[in-house]
Amino acid sequence: MSGDADAAFLNRLADRLAALPGVRAVALGGSRAQGTHTAASDWDTAVYYRGSEGAFTPQDLRDLCELRATEWDGEVSEIGGWGGGVFNGGAWLTVEERRVDVHYRDLDVVEHELAEADAGRFHCEPLMFHLAGIPSYLVVAELAVNRVLRGQTPPGPDPYPPALRESAPREWWGRADMTLRYALANNAPRGGRTEVAGAVAVAAMQAAHAVLAARGEWVTNEKPLLERAGVRDVDDIVGRMRADPDSLADAVTQARELLRRKVAGAGEGGRGAVHLA
Repeated sequence: MSGDADAAFLNRLADRLAALPGVRAVALGGSRAQGTHTAASDWDTAVYYRGSEGAFTPQDLRDLCELRATEWDGEVSEIGGWGGGVFNGGAWLTVEERRVDVHYRDLDVVEHELAEADAGRFHCEPLMFHLAGIPSYLVVAELAVNRVLRGQTPPGPDPYPPALRESAPREWWGRADMTLRYALANNAPRGGRTEVAGAVAVAAMQAAHAVLAARGEWVTNEKPLLERAGVRDVDDIVGRMRADPDSLADAVTQARELLRRKVAGAGEGGRGAVHLA
């Protein structure tokens, strides 16, 4: 598809999403908003509404798909259908032969998490396809990096909230450290290679979150996370694992040393090294 064709498609998509009852704004996210996409990349979008008003319902999006059945098709979840929390549902669609994700974003929730992030507070939530789950400040990150197509969203924080840059690396590293300590004490002695490999993968993602928070860099998904944080070396440790307790214990120890070093040094050149317990 040409650039002109993509732009025309995006305009049509934004117009139709913005016309849904209760939608206050439409934004483009993911790689297409950040200019790192390929021709095969999905179109990630978000529709912003105010839940306290009760005007937005997924049924209106289903009705749009039925009305334009020759061009729009897919699965539309209920609000909260993807587990609740800040990532509170959406739709996986094919629109004019392009893959489109639509994410629901409640402005009441977004504004709350914006204030929480400014105060250095957040929590983690489980989400399918995300090994480490997601931080509640993901919806704040989207304000900072996404491209608003229609309407208006709250402005993203600029710079990255100093209090969050202080608290998030320690919280994420604490989770990574506990994950690895548990694997060392409970999975490695039993020769559980799969369990240990899974724990190292989860801890690597958690540590990568810590690294990027220490740098003051926003994260909106896990796909490029290990590369961005510079912790891809953990692959070598996973690749050397054998199904015996000593090998697995060594792998966990090596992973912990590698990830701790990456996190501790993440602030160098800016705010200084991250101080870990």
